[in-house]
Amino acid sequence: MTSDRAAREPLPVLPLDASEIPPGDTLALPTPLTGVRREIWDRALPYLDVRDNDAHSLYAYALATALLNALPEARAEAPEEIVLPAVLLHDTGWKMVDPADILPAIARRSGPAAHETTRRHETEGAAVAARILADVGYPARDTERIVAIIDGHDTRREALGLDDAMVKDADKLWRLTPHGLRTIGAWFALDRDQTLRFVAARTYDRLLTEPARAIGAALAAVARTDLGDQRRGRSAPTP
Repeated sequence: MTSDRAAREPLPVLPLDASEIPPGDTLALPTPLTGVRREIWDRALPYLDVRDNDAHSLYAYALATALLNALPEARAEAPEEIVLPAVLLHDTGWKMVDPADILPAIARRSGPAAHETTRRHETEGAAVAARILADVGYPARDTERIVAIIDGHDTRREALGLDDAMVKDADKLWRLTPHGLRTIGAWFALDRDQTLRFVAARTYDRLLTEPARAIGAALAAVARTDLGDQRRGRSAPTP
């Protein structure tokens, strides 16, 4: 039976009893947005209504949680009190950039101007982060570190430390998620294959931690499988 025929003959529905569904606490969930992290998020939201940054930041937050869980022995170097607020705040600076300049900068089409635009969103975001963290009473030493991470999270190729590397990796891994691929494809009017090639070329070689490279390779492999001939039933093997 080919995959095309299987698609025409779906399996009969089998409703499961509630007792057969595992509880939600068995899932690996992002660190909850509660307490001071919730205050930071609520204050960041007004700055995240451009470029789909609100959704992007939540996905990056989930990815940062996964990276922290993958490297528990590194918590002293990359505490969640630094990494997670930095992820929530890292793109607030795009709010202060002319919308007409954003996509040319991301596409690197505008030469030196692209770097200047990207650099501006970092410096503006660092200033926003400093204000928000001061407003919520965040410790000054942690604030200083978070601001330093944000001020260079795109243009600084080398990481300041493991905390910075995790923020950079979480930010860039989003591009390879289904949401990231859909969003970026829509920005540049690309089809799915073009989007994956565009994103992969600008992502994988910039990932800094081993867990991020593993996650990135897995996401890219899944995306490529979705595009493959066998997945579309064009050359499905005969059983």
